[in-house]
Amino acid sequence: MRIGVLTGGGDSPGINAALRAIVRKAAAEGVEVIGFRDGWRGLVDDLTAPLGLKEVSGILPTGGTILGTSRTNPFKKENRDGKTVWERTDKVDKVLATYERHGLDCLIAIGGDDTLGVAAHLVPQGIKAIGIPQTIDNDLWGTDYSIGFPTALSIVMEALDRLHTTSHAHHRAMIVEVMGRDAGWIAVQGGMAGGADVILIPERPFSVEDVVARIRKRLDMDKRFSIIVVAEGAIPAELGYPVIRAEEREDNILRLELGHPPEMAKEKDAFGHPQYGGSIGYWLANRLQDYKKELEGLTPRVTVLAYLQRGGVATAFDRLLATRLGVRAVELALEGASGVMVGMQGEKVVPVPLEEVAANSPRLVPDELIELAEIFY
Repeated sequence: MRIGVLTGGGDSPGINAALRAIVRKAAAEGVEVIGFRDGWRGLVDDLTAPLGLKEVSGILPTGGTILGTSRTNPFKKENRDGKTVWERTDKVDKVLATYERHGLDCLIAIGGDDTLGVAAHLVPQGIKAIGIPQTIDNDLWGTDYSIGFPTALSIVMEALDRLHTTSHAHHRAMIVEVMGRDAGWIAVQGGMAGGADVILIPERPFSVEDVVARIRKRLDMDKRFSIIVVAEGAIPAELGYPVIRAEEREDNILRLELGHPPEMAKEKDAFGHPQYGGSIGYWLANRLQDYKKELEGLTPRVTVLAYLQRGGVATAFDRLLATRLGVRAVELALEGASGVMVGMQGEKVVPVPLEEVAANSPRLVPDELIELAEIFY
């Protein structure tokens, strides 16, 4: 038996732990593993990498992915009349040809909704595919945790711990922007773990006046600083949409304009996503400047954690999660399974149909978790 493996989309701590688990389990079962470089691009352009016991030795604690990654989409994804359409292109034919050329019996795709969405659409084309959830956003339906999310929480928590001291010393309203795209998992759980005073997420559009009121309440308690965690996809109620940056160059001077809707993005990735990061935090800081009197001169400052959340070594939880998911993916491949993702539900690793994952993602933060967080601010 021969299994192919790829890692696609944004990287996360723990990917290499999953690759190690796949190879170790496959070797124990006498199964050959072939790696494909840079996500789906590896299948399109037939970019292979050896992936045996030697290659995975020592990679357990390392971040990133030894296979490389990309946001390549073999399909053409469009929005037509409010519906998402995946149109077949010649790149799909190249993927199928590569799959056949290497005599693969199954392909394991490690990634988020985009990477696994491609896998779901390739299954009807004749490819046997199994998905492993990997995204710090933790927004994949069918699993309680995705690889990378636990580590991202730890990074956010540590950042908030550090920012507490400087915001307290200088009497700042510290705005900390975190990733998550259209879901607030990182903001809610990272914010709670780090003792945030205000948490703003896509699931609950916010008003600037409410943020001011929360800061004002702390001032009345003689707390002359606040930590505001805002998810990159958070929606200001006055706008009704998540904001992006509009970049213009004039006489070699870069001008940034904040507050534009996503459809105005000049550049989008192969899946049609604009870049959110580095927008909402500064937009909020600018708006808070309009309330200097109410905030008694409390100065807003912005920290965008950005790619720090995706880098570095994985936590113990992430390494164990990745190991369990990787081993189970190989077991399912040996059983002849296809068109499923291995999901962590409670303490069990279960197969979840890729079609259902694609249809129900992004998985949003439930009301009970949001209400739990609100107890603390």
